[in-house]
Amino acid sequence: MSSDGITLAVQGLRKVIGKREIIHHLDFELRRGEVFGFLGPNGAGKTTTIRMLVGLIKPTSGSIRICGYDLSKQFSEAMDNMGCIVENPELYSYLSGWRNLQYFARMMDGIDEARMNEVIALVGLDARIHDKVKTYSLGMRQRLGIAQALLGRPKVLILDEPTNGLDPSGIREMREFIRYLAEQEGLSVLVSSHLLSEIQLMCDRVAIISKGRVVRVDTVNNLLAHQERVHWRLSPQEQGLQVLKGLTGAVEMDGELVKTPFVAEQTGHWNRALVEAGVTVMEMSRKLPSLEDLFIELTGGEGID
Repeated sequence: MSSDGITLAVQGLRKVIGKREIIHHLDFELRRGEVFGFLGPNGAGKTTTIRMLVGLIKPTSGSIRICGYDLSKQFSEAMDNMGCIVENPELYSYLSGWRNLQYFARMMDGIDEARMNEVIALVGLDARIHDKVKTYSLGMRQRLGIAQALLGRPKVLILDEPTNGLDPSGIREMREFIRYLAEQEGLSVLVSSHLLSEIQLMCDRVAIISKGRVVRVDTVNNLLAHQERVHWRLSPQEQGLQVLKGLTGAVEMDGELVKTPFVAEQTGHWNRALVEAGVTVMEMSRKLPSLEDLFIELTGGEGID
Protein backbone atom coordinates (compact mmCIF):
# COMPACT_ATOMS: atom_id res chain seq x y z
CA MET A 1 0.00 0.00 0.00
CA SER A 2 1.25 3.47 -0.82
CA SER A 3 2.48 5.69 1.99
CA ASP A 4 -0.52 8.04 1.65
CA GLY A 5 -2.99 5.22 2.35
CA ILE A 6 -4.25 4.82 -1.23
CA THR A 7 -5.21 1.18 -1.81
CA LEU A 8 -6.72 1.42 -5.30
CA ALA A 9 -5.65 3.99 -7.90
CA VAL A 10 -7.34 4.21 -11.30
CA GLN A 11 -5.80 6.55 -13.88
CA GLY A 12 -6.83 7.22 -17.47
CA LEU A 13 -8.85 4.01 -17.67
CA ARG A 14 -10.37 3.37 -21.12
CA LYS A 15 -12.26 0.51 -22.71
CA VAL A 16 -12.98 0.33 -26.44
CA ILE A 17 -15.15 -2.47 -27.85
CA GLY A 18 -15.13 -2.54 -31.63
CA LYS A 19 -15.25 1.10 -32.66
CA ARG A 20 -17.16 2.19 -29.58
CA GLU A 21 -15.43 3.76 -26.58
CA ILE A 22 -17.32 2.47 -23.55
CA ILE A 23 -15.13 3.96 -20.81
CA HIS A 24 -13.47 7.36 -21.20
CA HIS A 25 -10.35 8.12 -19.13
CA LEU A 26 -11.64 7.34 -15.64
CA ASP A 27 -9.66 8.65 -12.66
CA PHE A 28 -10.44 7.89 -9.01
CA GLU A 29 -8.84 6.31 -5.95
CA LEU A 30 -9.77 4.49 -2.77
CA ARG A 31 -8.19 5.11 0.62
CA ARG A 32 -7.67 2.78 3.53
CA GLY A 33 -10.71 2.43 5.80
CA GLU A 34 -13.29 4.14 3.59
CA VAL A 35 -16.51 3.03 1.92
CA PHE A 36 -16.59 4.36 -1.64
CA GLY A 37 -19.87 4.46 -3.56
CA PHE A 38 -19.87 3.82 -7.30
CA LEU A 39 -23.03 4.99 -9.04
CA GLY A 40 -24.01 4.99 -12.68
CA PRO A 41 -27.19 5.16 -14.76
CA ASN A 42 -28.14 2.50 -17.28
CA GLY A 43 -25.35 1.92 -19.77
CA ALA A 44 -22.94 4.22 -17.95
CA GLY A 45 -20.15 1.62 -17.85
CA LYS A 46 -20.25 0.84 -14.15
CA THR A 47 -20.21 -2.96 -14.54
CA THR A 48 -17.56 -2.78 -17.29
CA THR A 49 -15.36 -0.72 -14.97
CA ILE A 50 -15.78 -3.16 -12.08
CA ARG A 51 -14.89 -6.09 -14.34
CA MET A 52 -11.67 -4.29 -15.30
CA LEU A 53 -10.86 -3.55 -11.65
CA VAL A 54 -11.09 -7.23 -10.69
CA GLY A 55 -9.17 -8.52 -13.73
CA LEU A 56 -12.08 -10.14 -15.58
CA ILE A 57 -11.53 -8.00 -18.69
CA LYS A 58 -8.52 -5.99 -19.85
CA PRO A 59 -8.61 -2.20 -20.26
CA THR A 60 -7.76 -0.72 -23.64
CA SER A 61 -5.46 1.75 -21.90
CA GLY A 62 -4.87 3.37 -18.52
CA SER A 63 -3.66 1.88 -15.27
CA ILE A 64 -5.11 0.12 -12.23
CA ARG A 65 -2.88 -0.12 -9.17
CA ILE A 66 -3.93 -2.20 -6.15
CA CYS A 67 -1.84 -1.48 -3.05
CA GLY A 68 0.89 -0.17 -5.34
CA TYR A 69 0.90 -3.18 -7.71
CA ASP A 70 0.13 -2.59 -11.38
CA LEU A 71 -2.70 -4.98 -12.30
CA SER A 72 -1.47 -5.41 -15.88
CA LYS A 73 2.15 -6.17 -14.93
CA GLN A 74 1.91 -7.66 -11.43
CA PHE A 75 -1.42 -9.44 -11.66
CA SER A 76 -0.91 -12.04 -8.92
CA GLU A 77 0.47 -9.55 -6.39
CA ALA A 78 -2.32 -7.07 -7.16
CA MET A 79 -5.09 -9.66 -6.89
CA ASP A 80 -3.67 -10.99 -3.63
CA ASN A 81 -4.87 -7.67 -2.16
CA MET A 82 -8.30 -7.75 -3.81
CA GLY A 83 -11.52 -9.45 -2.74
CA CYS A 84 -14.73 -9.12 -4.72
CA ILE A 85 -18.27 -10.23 -5.34
CA VAL A 86 -19.37 -9.34 -8.87
CA GLU A 87 -23.16 -9.64 -9.23
CA ASN A 88 -24.11 -12.71 -7.11
CA PRO A 89 -21.86 -14.88 -4.91
CA GLU A 90 -21.01 -18.16 -6.64
CA LEU A 91 -21.87 -20.84 -4.08
CA TYR A 92 -22.63 -24.57 -4.10
CA SER A 93 -26.11 -24.75 -2.59
CA TYR A 94 -25.93 -28.52 -1.93
CA LEU A 95 -22.84 -28.08 0.28
CA SER A 96 -22.63 -26.54 3.74
CA GLY A 97 -21.27 -23.05 4.24
CA TRP A 98 -18.15 -24.61 5.78
CA ARG A 99 -17.56 -26.90 2.80
CA ASN A 100 -17.98 -23.96 0.42
CA LEU A 101 -15.33 -21.97 2.27
CA GLN A 102 -13.09 -25.02 2.48
CA TYR A 103 -13.35 -25.51 -1.27
CA PHE A 104 -12.26 -21.92 -1.99
CA ALA A 105 -9.59 -21.97 0.72
CA ARG A 106 -7.87 -24.89 -1.02
CA MET A 107 -7.31 -22.69 -4.08
CA MET A 108 -5.29 -20.19 -2.00
CA ASP A 109 -1.96 -20.40 -0.25
CA GLY A 110 -1.78 -20.22 3.52
CA ILE A 111 -5.51 -20.37 4.32
CA ASP A 112 -6.03 -22.75 7.26
CA GLU A 113 -9.03 -23.57 9.44
CA ALA A 114 -8.09 -20.82 11.87
CA ARG A 115 -8.49 -18.23 9.09
CA MET A 116 -11.76 -19.83 8.01
CA ASN A 117 -13.07 -19.52 11.56
CA GLU A 118 -11.95 -15.89 11.67
CA VAL A 119 -13.97 -14.88 8.61
CA ILE A 120 -16.96 -16.96 9.72
CA ALA A 121 -17.02 -15.08 13.03
CA LEU A 122 -16.49 -11.78 11.22
CA VAL A 123 -19.58 -12.24 9.02
CA GLY A 124 -21.66 -13.67 11.88
CA LEU A 125 -22.34 -17.14 10.47
CA ASP A 126 -20.99 -19.20 13.40
CA ALA A 127 -24.35 -20.78 14.22
CA ARG A 128 -25.25 -21.81 10.66
CA ILE A 129 -21.93 -22.48 8.96
CA HIS A 130 -22.42 -26.27 8.92
CA ASP A 131 -25.94 -26.05 7.42
CA LYS A 132 -26.42 -26.47 3.69
CA VAL A 133 -26.37 -23.23 1.73
CA LYS A 134 -29.75 -24.03 0.16
CA THR A 135 -31.29 -23.39 3.61
CA TYR A 136 -29.71 -19.92 3.87
CA SER A 137 -31.57 -16.66 3.46
CA LEU A 138 -30.38 -14.25 0.76
CA GLY A 139 -28.64 -12.14 3.41
CA MET A 140 -26.79 -15.17 4.75
CA ARG A 141 -25.67 -16.10 1.23
CA GLN A 142 -24.33 -12.57 0.78
CA ARG A 143 -22.44 -12.86 4.07
CA LEU A 144 -20.97 -16.21 3.05
CA GLY A 145 -19.91 -14.67 -0.27
CA ILE A 146 -18.18 -11.86 1.61
CA ALA A 147 -16.49 -14.41 3.90
CA GLN A 148 -15.19 -16.13 0.77
CA ALA A 149 -13.90 -12.79 -0.57
CA LEU A 150 -12.16 -12.06 2.75
CA LEU A 151 -10.33 -15.40 3.05
CA GLY A 152 -7.14 -14.08 1.45
CA ARG A 153 -6.93 -11.01 3.77
CA PRO A 154 -7.50 -8.44 1.00
CA LYS A 155 -6.95 -4.73 1.50
CA VAL A 156 -9.62 -3.80 -1.10
CA LEU A 157 -13.12 -5.30 -1.23
CA ILE A 158 -15.44 -4.69 -4.21
CA LEU A 159 -19.13 -5.44 -3.72
CA ASP A 160 -21.50 -5.23 -6.67
CA GLU A 161 -25.06 -4.59 -5.41
CA PRO A 162 -24.51 -6.15 -1.95
CA THR A 163 -28.04 -5.22 -0.78
CA ASN A 164 -29.81 -6.44 -3.92
CA GLY A 165 -32.94 -8.42 -3.02
CA LEU A 166 -32.59 -7.93 0.74
CA ASP A 167 -35.51 -6.83 2.91
CA PRO A 168 -35.22 -3.53 4.87
CA SER A 169 -33.82 -5.32 7.93
CA GLY A 170 -31.24 -7.17 5.82
CA ILE A 171 -30.26 -3.95 4.04
CA ARG A 172 -29.63 -2.24 7.37
CA GLU A 173 -27.56 -5.17 8.65
CA MET A 174 -25.49 -5.24 5.46
CA ARG A 175 -24.91 -1.47 5.66
CA GLU A 176 -23.73 -1.75 9.27
CA PHE A 177 -21.50 -4.71 8.40
CA ILE A 178 -19.84 -2.86 5.50
CA ARG A 179 -19.22 0.15 7.75
CA TYR A 180 -17.68 -2.23 10.32
CA LEU A 181 -15.31 -3.70 7.72
CA ALA A 182 -14.07 -0.22 6.84
CA GLU A 183 -13.91 1.33 10.30
CA GLN A 184 -12.77 -1.64 12.40
CA GLU A 185 -10.95 -3.88 9.91
CA GLY A 186 -9.42 -1.05 7.87
CA LEU A 187 -10.62 -2.32 4.49
CA SER A 188 -11.25 -0.09 1.50
CA VAL A 189 -14.72 -1.07 0.27
CA LEU A 190 -16.07 -0.08 -3.14
CA VAL A 191 -19.85 -0.52 -3.26
CA SER A 192 -22.01 -0.26 -6.35
CA SER A 193 -25.72 0.10 -5.71
CA HIS A 194 -28.95 1.37 -7.22
CA LEU A 195 -30.25 2.32 -3.73
CA LEU A 196 -29.16 5.94 -3.52
CA SER A 197 -30.51 6.37 0.01
CA GLU A 198 -28.29 3.49 1.16
CA ILE A 199 -25.22 4.94 -0.57
CA GLN A 200 -25.90 8.23 1.19
CA LEU A 201 -26.01 6.48 4.59
CA MET A 202 -23.17 4.03 3.94
CA CYS A 203 -20.44 5.80 1.99
CA ASP A 204 -17.71 8.28 2.84
CA ARG A 205 -17.15 9.31 -0.79
CA VAL A 206 -19.00 8.76 -4.04
CA ALA A 207 -18.06 8.61 -7.73
CA ILE A 208 -20.89 9.29 -10.15
CA ILE A 209 -20.33 7.88 -13.65
CA SER A 210 -22.42 8.80 -16.69
CA LYS A 211 -21.85 7.75 -20.32
CA GLY A 212 -18.50 6.21 -19.45
CA ARG A 213 -17.17 9.32 -17.70
CA VAL A 214 -16.81 10.19 -14.02
CA VAL A 215 -18.83 13.39 -13.60
CA ARG A 216 -18.12 13.94 -9.88
CA VAL A 217 -16.04 12.42 -7.08
CA ASP A 218 -16.37 13.85 -3.58
CA THR A 219 -17.53 13.19 -0.05
CA VAL A 220 -21.26 12.79 0.33
CA ASN A 221 -21.38 15.85 2.60
CA ASN A 222 -19.54 18.04 0.10
CA LEU A 223 -21.68 16.87 -2.80
CA LEU A 224 -24.87 17.73 -0.98
CA ALA A 225 -23.63 20.99 0.57
CA HIS A 226 -23.17 22.52 -2.90
CA GLN A 227 -26.84 21.85 -3.66
CA GLU A 228 -28.36 23.20 -0.44
CA ARG A 229 -31.47 25.34 -1.01
CA VAL A 230 -33.81 27.72 0.82
CA HIS A 231 -37.54 27.23 0.19
CA TRP A 232 -39.65 30.38 0.45
CA ARG A 233 -43.45 30.64 0.65
CA LEU A 234 -44.25 34.28 -0.10
CA SER A 235 -47.25 36.60 -0.46
CA PRO A 236 -47.65 38.11 -2.93
CA GLN A 237 -45.54 35.45 -4.66
CA GLU A 238 -44.74 37.33 -7.88
CA GLN A 239 -43.50 40.40 -6.02
CA GLY A 240 -41.36 38.23 -3.72
CA LEU A 241 -39.99 36.40 -6.76
CA GLN A 242 -38.88 39.65 -8.35
CA VAL A 243 -37.16 40.79 -5.13
CA LEU A 244 -35.22 37.54 -4.85
CA LYS A 245 -34.30 37.61 -8.53
CA GLY A 246 -32.74 41.01 -7.95
CA LEU A 247 -30.68 39.61 -5.08
CA THR A 248 -29.67 36.24 -6.53
CA GLY A 249 -29.90 35.09 -10.12
CA ALA A 250 -30.41 31.43 -9.21
CA VAL A 251 -34.13 31.40 -8.44
CA GLU A 252 -36.44 28.46 -9.20
CA MET A 253 -40.22 28.12 -9.04
CA ASP A 254 -41.85 24.95 -7.75
CA GLY A 255 -45.61 25.41 -7.40
CA GLU A 256 -46.18 27.65 -4.38
CA LEU A 257 -42.50 27.61 -3.43
CA VAL A 258 -39.68 29.86 -4.55
CA LYS A 259 -36.26 28.19 -4.26
CA THR A 260 -32.90 29.93 -3.92
CA PRO A 261 -29.41 28.70 -3.04
CA PHE A 262 -28.55 28.67 0.65
CA VAL A 263 -25.86 31.25 1.37
CA ALA A 264 -25.34 31.55 5.13
CA GLU A 265 -24.13 35.17 5.03
CA GLN A 266 -26.91 36.36 2.70
CA THR A 267 -30.11 34.53 3.62
CA GLY A 268 -30.98 36.85 6.53
CA HIS A 269 -30.38 39.87 4.31
CA TRP A 270 -32.72 38.46 1.65
CA ASN A 271 -35.42 37.90 4.27
CA ARG A 272 -35.10 41.50 5.49
CA ALA A 273 -35.24 42.82 1.90
CA LEU A 274 -38.49 40.91 1.28
CA VAL A 275 -40.10 42.31 4.43
CA GLU A 276 -38.99 45.86 3.56
CA ALA A 277 -40.55 45.43 0.10
CA GLY A 278 -43.90 44.56 1.69
CA VAL A 279 -43.70 40.83 0.99
CA THR A 280 -44.97 38.49 3.72
CA VAL A 281 -42.60 35.59 4.35
CA MET A 282 -44.97 32.77 5.36
CA GLU A 283 -42.27 30.12 5.32
CA MET A 284 -38.50 30.03 4.98
CA SER A 285 -36.86 26.61 5.32
CA ARG A 286 -33.37 25.32 4.66
CA LYS A 287 -33.36 22.12 2.61
CA LEU A 288 -30.47 19.69 2.10
CA PRO A 289 -31.17 17.62 -1.01
CA SER A 290 -30.82 13.86 -1.14
CA LEU A 291 -28.13 12.12 -3.14
CA GLU A 292 -30.94 11.09 -5.49
CA ASP A 293 -31.69 14.76 -6.25
CA LEU A 294 -28.04 15.41 -7.04
CA PHE A 295 -27.75 12.25 -9.12
CA ILE A 296 -30.73 13.23 -11.27
CA GLU A 297 -29.29 16.70 -11.76
CA LEU A 298 -25.82 15.44 -12.76
CA THR A 299 -27.01 12.68 -15.09
CA GLY A 300 -29.99 14.40 -16.68
CA GLY A 301 -32.52 12.15 -14.97
CA GLU A 302 -31.18 8.82 -16.26
CA GLY A 303 -32.06 5.74 -14.23
CA ILE A 304 -29.64 3.74 -12.11
CA ASP A 305 -28.51 0.35 -13.40
